[in-house]
Amino acid sequence: MNVLVTGVAGFIGSNFVYYYLSNHPDISVIGLDNLSYAGNLDNLSFIPREQKERFSFIKADITDTDQIQMVFEEYPVDGVINMAAETHVDRSIHDPHPFLKTNILGTFVLLEAARRSWLKKGIWKKEVKFLQVSTDEVYGSLGPTGFFTETSPLDPHSPYSASKASADHIVRAYHDTYGLPVNITRCSNNYGPYQFPEKLIPLTVNNALHHLQIPVYGDGKQVRDWLYVEDHCRAIDLVFGKGLSGGLYNIGGNNEQENITIVKLVLSRLKDLTGDKRINDDLITFVKDRAGHDRRYAIDASKIRRELGWRHIVLFEEGIDRTVRWYLDHQDWTAKVISGEYFDFYKKIYQLN
Repeated sequence: MNVLVTGVAGFIGSNFVYYYLSNHPDISVIGLDNLSYAGNLDNLSFIPREQKERFSFIKADITDTDQIQMVFEEYPVDGVINMAAETHVDRSIHDPHPFLKTNILGTFVLLEAARRSWLKKGIWKKEVKFLQVSTDEVYGSLGPTGFFTETSPLDPHSPYSASKASADHIVRAYHDTYGLPVNITRCSNNYGPYQFPEKLIPLTVNNALHHLQIPVYGDGKQVRDWLYVEDHCRAIDLVFGKGLSGGLYNIGGNNEQENITIVKLVLSRLKDLTGDKRINDDLITFVKDRAGHDRRYAIDASKIRRELGWRHIVLFEEGIDRTVRWYLDHQDWTAKVISGEYFDFYKKIYQLN
């Protein structure tokens, strides 16, 4: 079986490729990425030698119809796992266009290429599938109680989440209209190795190590459900292999934490590991809250547990420790992926010197 995985040089994509190749010796992965600012080929450099023969990399943009059509013509693609996306909410607020283009148009281009290819090859009703990796942000914001379920209405509040909700609708429409075998997964906040340092945890680690201010939006009491990336990879694998066609699955860690709690926990762990007394809560700087900032997300993952037997394995304390140690041991990686553009954007959104 040959699976096309998009966004492979990003955070979730690279972690998934490691996991997938390791656990499926009979599967080959065709990895595709346009290598935008958050995509880095170094993320794929640690694929074991014995697995590299089952991995092919293509630099391409999922919004380019000709490029994507060529991939389906040149490779025997039996399934698609679409992880390619613009994901940073702050960037979507400042410039929605790349989010609408990549997340909506790109998803359509992939769907149409898969539909045409699989029809032409006569494998439409065989074991082919299109899996769309989405986000819990499409549901909007929760009050102090309750959980998002697969039947919760979509109520996105940012250009990013609106673009992902739109893509989800298009995927479902291709199933309902054309009978394309699809699944959609909606996951809570991921954390772990290779996450671009604009996100909360790696940003906190990097700034703390350089004794820089750590910006926290508003009062920092926004609540998110956190899931270690390896647990997310296992869930995607299960849904792709065993999920019912047309099925939607929420994936969550049952681990709600306020943003400020996450920041303080990371600082505490870093201080313990480095012995650097200058790494402390005094580095925290509260900044003006983000426009349309959702207050709370919480996922009900009972469906994927009930139907596919998935549950998260990595406890939060263990996951945070693994993550902090990884960034501490890979400061050279962080230094390589950030650039002048990163610092310019950072200053603009947080209005820090």
